[in-house]
Amino acid sequence: MRSHPRAASARRPSGASARREPIQVATLKERLEADLRTAMKAQDATRRDTLRLILAGVHNVEVEKQSSSLADADVVGVLQKQAKMRREAMETMSSRPEIVAREKSELVVIESYLPTQLSRDAIADRARAAIAAVGAKSPADQGKVMQRLMPEMRGQADGKVVASVVGELLAKGGA
Repeated sequence: MRSHPRAASARRPSGASARREPIQVATLKERLEADLRTAMKAQDATRRDTLRLILAGVHNVEVEKQSSSLADADVVGVLQKQAKMRREAMETMSSRPEIVAREKSELVVIESYLPTQLSRDAIADRARAAIAAVGAKSPADQGKVMQRLMPEMRGQADGKVVASVVGELLAKGGA
């Protein structure tokens, strides 16, 4: 019996050409989607559920902006909003340890996708520069300083922490 002429070409290649190249993820959203598939395969319920909530938030922003894809900065905004919601839930539900534990584990997943946050010292350095640039002298000038500072710190620091540092510096006389 003779084999079909295409049989040899239909075989899978062997050796180095058979190895798959790792998938390069271009955007943060694609990374979230790829990690969701991985979590589903690994049956990691916490990670899977958290990633589904994040992607639902991303989808809602896409619908709101009438866009099929968001920039990474917009996805980071969704992640920050989700992280803030988890922190607030942990504060309000502090009397229920099982809920706090769940929220904390979800927060760990969310924070793994956020850019590294600036330290208080780094925030203070930037705040001093903004205070000097604005010419702020008292706590009454905090709004001007925050208006100057927040656009450059978006995604790198929590607004509450920045406001706290700026308030402390202005209370000391802008030092």
